[in-house]
This record gives sequence, structure tokens and C-alpha cells, in this order.
Amino acid sequence: MHTGPSTPLLLLLLLLGASAPARTDAGSPAAGSPAAGSPAAVPPRTLGRVERLDAALDRLVPADAAIEVIAEGFDWPEGPVWIPDGGYLLFSDVPRDTIYRWQADDGLSAWLKPSGYTGAVERGGEMGSNGLLLDAAGRLVLCQHGDRRMARLDAPLTAPSPRFVTLAAAYDGKRFNSPNDAVFAAAGDLYFTDPPYGLAGGPDDPARELDFHGVYRVTPAGDVTLLTADLTRPNGIALSPDERTLYVANSDPERAVWMAYELAAGVLGPGRVFFDATDRVGKRPGLPDGLAVDRDGNLFATGPGGVLVLSPAGVHLGTLDTTRHAANCTFGGDGSTLYVTADDYLLRVRLTTKGQGYGD
Repeated sequence: MHTGPSTPLLLLLLLLGASAPARTDAGSPAAGSPAAGSPAAVPPRTLGRVERLDAALDRLVPADAAIEVIAEGFDWPEGPVWIPDGGYLLFSDVPRDTIYRWQADDGLSAWLKPSGYTGAVERGGEMGSNGLLLDAAGRLVLCQHGDRRMARLDAPLTAPSPRFVTLAAAYDGKRFNSPNDAVFAAAGDLYFTDPPYGLAGGPDDPARELDFHGVYRVTPAGDVTLLTADLTRPNGIALSPDERTLYVANSDPERAVWMAYELAAGVLGPGRVFFDATDRVGKRPGLPDGLAVDRDGNLFATGPGGVLVLSPAGVHLGTLDTTRHAANCTFGGDGSTLYVTADDYLLRVRLTTKGQGYGD
């Protein structure tokens, strides 16, 4: 998961040659404001289309599947996670430093603010939470841009409050850039990516302490290991169902790829390019970003054109064409609904397949 920069920062990054996926800046008011343009749930309407490239897609995405808009008006929504105990979705709006809650019956509400920055000194940049996930105990874990750490919410989901416990904040005594996306393994190890998108000045921010963008592992005991520093913009991250493969998206327009790394006992083995979308950059909106893996190992990966559906062998089966920059996605409900954050929209797509852990 990543966030695109605000307009002034985007211009700076372009001048400096930095790469961050673009987004639409809706210029909406702060979360909770009643003014026009505030995020709101909407009666579902459709956009885009399902682009079918391989007959195998029909087993995953039904013929009548539609891409539905269920909420809109966000700045840059990210990091969706389904909360099974309650049946609702949480997701970040990174520039607004807010987590929103969406439920079919209750609609949309601002759920937690601040979500990513708890400092007393005002700062710029995209400071909110990004990736969200649940640990084995059902507690919310956040990738916090502003506080530059992996943290756990120190409050029940039924009564959220901006109190956090730090899980990891530094490597080799140096603060992370801005943790972006994360995934838990069954043994409790936490894997996450650390690109520069949450730094106010991007990769040239004077507060930056690490001179690379890493992929890390945090053990249940809190030990932090650098797995690789070879990617220029590590972003979305996910595990295969057997946890023998770690997938990492690289959101660099000059090398827009998804990598697949061998994984054994928390140790990263050789990596290979799983799918290369570099030739799609600029032709279709988006860059490799957040992703979700179904129970059969198919990837639903946000990237150029929307959500690319990739087989476990790396075959591009088709694309959920969202017509805009898709940032992230997750399975919800009984596992056969895909929720997608894209520019200022929250989207929903009904599937035939199911996400990992749903009645397997």
C-alpha cells in the first residue's frame, strides 16, 4: 500500500526524479466535517468494467460481476481490513490522518483520528495510517506514516481511541521511513514494507535516517530483521496460502513489478519477478500497490489499470478496470467480496472465489 503525494510534494518529487504513484486530490474537508465534499456512503452505482484475458478468470469473477461505488469523497483511501466480529470494513484516509468505518447497514463514519501521527509538532506530508491488519488476537495493527512505526491499537475495536503500542519503530538504531503495508504469518511474524511516501519531503526529507527502502520481519518477541533492501519502492505485501512465497509490489514507474521471494522459517530466499507491468505505466492509471491473495493462491493486485488478477503461475487472467488509481484491496464478508480503495472511492466487487481463511 502506498499513498500518492499532495500536489506541491508531487511537483517536488517529479523535479527530484522521485517516484510515487499519483492520486486524485479531491481537496475535501477534514474528516467529520459536515461541509460539502465530506466522505459519504452512496447508493451503489457501477463504474469501469471487467477485462477478461483468460478463461480461467471465469472461475474467480462471475460473468455478471460489477464494480460498485459504495462510498466517495476521500483524499486517498488505503489499507482496508475486514473486521469479522461485527461485519464491517475499516480503511485509512492517509492525508486526513483518519480511519473510516463502513458497514452495509450503518453506512460510513469516521472511526479513529488521529490514526498515524500522534506528535505535538505540526508536520506536512501524508501522516495518517496506511496498511491495517488484525493480529491473531483480533487486535488492530497499523502502518503509521506520521509516527514512522508499526503499532497496535491499545483500545478495543468497539471503543476506539488513539492509544498505540509500538511493535517496531527502528532498524539498527535508525527510524523507519514510513511503514506502508504489512502481513502476518501464522507463526506470528510480521512482514512489512518501508518506502518514503509518508515523509513530508519524500526521499529527500532531512528527517530520513535510513538510506534505503526495506522489507522487514518482526518476530513476536520484537526482533527486527531486514529481509531485503533491493527494491526502490517496496509497497504492497502478501503471503501465498502455504506461506512459502512472500509477494512484494514495487511501485516504481521505471520498474513496476511484483516480486516473489522464497520464504522458509522467516528467512527470505531468492526472488524473481512474478509479474512486470512496467510497459503499462502511463497507459493505464496506477502502479503496483496493495494486494490480496485468495485461497487458491491467485493474486488480486492493484496496479496499472485497476486490480490485476494474476494466477499463482503469474499469468495475467484479467483486470478489474476501476478507471482510476487503485491503491489497495481486501476480501470481506464471507470472503467472496473484494473491497477496493481507489482515488476518492471505496469500491466493491462480488466474486466467485474467496480470500484466505474463509472456511478453508
